[in-house]
Amino acid sequence: MHDRDVVSWNALICGYGRNGYDVDAFELFVQMLRQGFNPCPTTLVSLVPSCGRRELVFQGKSIHGFGIKAGLDFYSQVKNALTSMYSKCANLESAELLFTEMNERSVVSWNTMISAFGQNCHFEEAMLVFKQMREESVEANSVTILSLLSANAHLESIHCYAMKTGLINEASVITALVCVHARHGNTELAELLYNSCAQKNLVSLTALISSYAEKGNIGLVVECFAQMQQLDMKLDAVAMVSILHGIKYPAHFGIGLAFHGYGLKSGLSADCLVANGLISMYSNFDEIEAVFSLFFEMREKPLISWNSVISGCVQAGRSSDAMELFCQMKMFGHSPDAITIASLLSGCCQLGHLRFGERLHTHVLRNNLEVEDFVGTALIDMYTKCGRIECAERVFKSIKEPCLATRNAIISGYSLYGLEHKALGCYYEMRAHGLKPDKITFLGVLAACTHGGLVYEGRKFFQIMREEFSIVPNLQHYACVVSLLGRAGLFEEAMDLVKNMEIEPDSAVLGALLSAACIHQEVRLGECLAKKLFFLDCNNGGFYVLMSNLYAIQGRWDDVARLREMMRDTGGDGCSGVSIVEMTSFEDMNRNLCPNIVKLNRKFWQSQSLS
Repeated sequence: MHDRDVVSWNALICGYGRNGYDVDAFELFVQMLRQGFNPCPTTLVSLVPSCGRRELVFQGKSIHGFGIKAGLDFYSQVKNALTSMYSKCANLESAELLFTEMNERSVVSWNTMISAFGQNCHFEEAMLVFKQMREESVEANSVTILSLLSANAHLESIHCYAMKTGLINEASVITALVCVHARHGNTELAELLYNSCAQKNLVSLTALISSYAEKGNIGLVVECFAQMQQLDMKLDAVAMVSILHGIKYPAHFGIGLAFHGYGLKSGLSADCLVANGLISMYSNFDEIEAVFSLFFEMREKPLISWNSVISGCVQAGRSSDAMELFCQMKMFGHSPDAITIASLLSGCCQLGHLRFGERLHTHVLRNNLEVEDFVGTALIDMYTKCGRIECAERVFKSIKEPCLATRNAIISGYSLYGLEHKALGCYYEMRAHGLKPDKITFLGVLAACTHGGLVYEGRKFFQIMREEFSIVPNLQHYACVVSLLGRAGLFEEAMDLVKNMEIEPDSAVLGALLSAACIHQEVRLGECLAKKLFFLDCNNGGFYVLMSNLYAIQGRWDDVARLREMMRDTGGDGCSGVSIVEMTSFEDMNRNLCPNIVKLNRKFWQSQSLS
């Protein structure tokens, strides 16, 4: 252009800014000044949104300073733009100061301030600004409602206000209400709003589909999908991922395959998010070959995709494959994050692979990854299951504020190693910090009481769980308490507990009582329990062995032979067990063996060499 004016410069600056070319927009502004053009308020309004990132906050302050010197800062549209910029940079003090300095506040100014608080999770403050806006008789518009809904501020109140003012009739407002209610799990209300909407749109229907999928209502998902096809709408990647994550039960696997087919036809399966969703779905059903096929067909494999397939392998019990994939991932230049580490540590638990777990721990420390929450929990779990309770304890003590899951992990670890007093001490410490125990907490505590023979404490915790925290015991809790009472010889109390159970006892509960009967040589009780157990789980060889041992102690060898025959007939003898032993060196192995076994090993190898 030969004849450039301020309007043409503004249009160019605005165009660059809206398309993400923030640096170029600044260069144009500087060039504009050098050529002698005087910016107007529109120039600053076009330029300021480009400073809405923390790395550009210095440039934003410079523009603000320029506006003050040029006398452009008193314009309301400039102040609104600057308020929005500071809020996006999380500088709420500057945003609020600009807002209070405004002589005349339009509805745009109020909306900007409400949105500023909402974006930075100050929900109550956003609601207070809205109340102040109403007190000053400023009429709200649809943007006000959208700003409040995005701030998650008093959803029911905002919904009622939208109905009273008639703003709910605007398409943007009712769509936002459908999305927010669906996101908060109010699926019925979201569905009612959607059905009352004159014009159906993809955004609200997608929100409904996501809500149904999250709750596992796959039948309703299919109905919404059919309605989408009738309205000539197409699923987007977000809705597709929500559906795939909602397919968790074997009965729905066929529907998952159908959506995979839809993704192939529509091209959605090429999307990275959808591909990861498909990997997660197939992993839930242990279809690991399909997982590998999807993963290796991906053109680009970001870290999230590696994490999905590694987690899928661990979930399917193929931890060795997960570790091989981890090595490949490093070869491709990806550095593991907290999710990768947590998944691999779970794989170490499956394999008893202590050395690999220690290397992962070293990686966490060297790269200054936070040993908090799930990484800390995974480390504690790994060390506990790999025979290093002292290392698990050190990890726990290194965490500043352990979450509930982390405390549950160390309590379960202590109970596994028979350190019942440490387990109970950790429980009391947790309560002192104001954390509310859950089912897993009490399972660890009851297991500790069982291993330590703490009958009084076990009864007390079982009562506290039900009466104080309103936690309904599951079969594992009952199995612990039954085992505790049975080992103490309190068979009548244990039987009363089983008879009064709110749920039908399974083989774990009755098996715990049978084990206690064998310890105390209660043959009649053992025979009664064995009949029920053989009916419930006839292929469990452990029950046959317990009764066989009980008969052997009593010298009833005919019954022993009869039970052994029953095992063979029913397949209760099962298959041979397999143990995995991680060997590092003979030196380490011999150091941990007792001296007598070391001597026997030497004598054996000497005799072999002589022969």
